[in-house]
Amino acid sequence: MAKETPFSCSCGALHGHITAAGIQSGTHVVCFCHDCRAAQLYFGQPDPLPGPVDILQMSPEEIQIDDGAEHLALMQLSPKGMLRWYADCCKAPLATTSRTPKFPFAGFIVKRISDPSGLGPITTQGFVPQPGGKQSHEKLRYAAAGLATRLVKSWVSGSWKNTPFFDPETQKPVATATILSKSERAALYV
Repeated sequence: MAKETPFSCSCGALHGHITAAGIQSGTHVVCFCHDCRAAQLYFGQPDPLPGPVDILQMSPEEIQIDDGAEHLALMQLSPKGMLRWYADCCKAPLATTSRTPKFPFAGFIVKRISDPSGLGPITTQGFVPQPGGKQSHEKLRYAAAGLATRLVKSWVSGSWKNTPFFDPETQKPVATATILSKSERAALYV
């Protein structure tokens, strides 16, 4: 049975937990996409290549910040890009969300979880490099089914409004995004 799972930024100033329901309903995936890699590089993390970024896809309302919420900061790789949340105290990446709380999706960075053993096996691999520069997805049905189930639950219950990333009244992000220019993003791959 799933239990609450603690997480923290690298320095520990921001910490919290993922609810038992978040662990139980989450989908453990890995992603090889350029955006996930670019974000890791921006945050000064080790380059994941040739490997992927390890992610728990979940409902954002299942993420609870217990202390240090004032360190929650936001970056976008482009003006219309996903919201990439991090702790500004140590620049540790935390999660990626959609740009609106009305589409309740979070890709939580597994590296932030102190003991990821309870997450279960990786079920989906996204943007897997193939010969000739092509990419493929492996077992995408698990991620798609999990996403659909979580979205419906969040919408029906109204729990999508209870996220640490968006103000419940205005539905705006709780932090102002730093938006990278094309040249700033291109410089990440040097």
